[in-house]
Amino acid sequence: CSAVPETLFESEFFGHKKGAFTGATDDKDGWFEIAHNGTLFLDEISDMPIGQQAKLLRVLEERKVNKIGSRVSKKVDVRVIAASNKNLEDMAMNNKFRIDLFHRLSIFVIEIPPLRERKDDIPILLDYYLKLYSKQMDNGVKEIHPDVMEVLKNYDFPGNIRELKNMV
Repeated sequence: CSAVPETLFESEFFGHKKGAFTGATDDKDGWFEIAHNGTLFLDEISDMPIGQQAKLLRVLEERKVNKIGSRVSKKVDVRVIAASNKNLEDMAMNNKFRIDLFHRLSIFVIEIPPLRERKDDIPILLDYYLKLYSKQMDNGVKEIHPDVMEVLKNYDFPGNIRELKNMV
């Protein structure tokens, strides 16, 4: 969500008709139409501006989208999974995230503690990424030295799994 410029939000999420605005040279399906009968993953939803949150909430409640430049609504059946590295409830209480959208998204919550609270996962993740990148780079690296493993198991990983992945 943080990578979508505000000016392109509606076009990306809901689509547009040819000629709806300068540069709209073709009809474009939005992500909700593309994900119809499937799942749409909204990463970093906490970074979505409030105005966009209202538009997203409307689609989640009405289960239909209107392309920019069209008066016709299209029904969509989309399961939405949203992720955030921030506490959405705290943000909602501080008027930084829409409370109604928070409640709509919080029907089923899976809280994954940060990596620093799951130290037992570090060797498993290291092994996974080591095998993945060793194969991609064809470098023959088979294992992580025990001293390096010990240092990494004691590191707090403020960047979480992405940081661990980048280290590997």
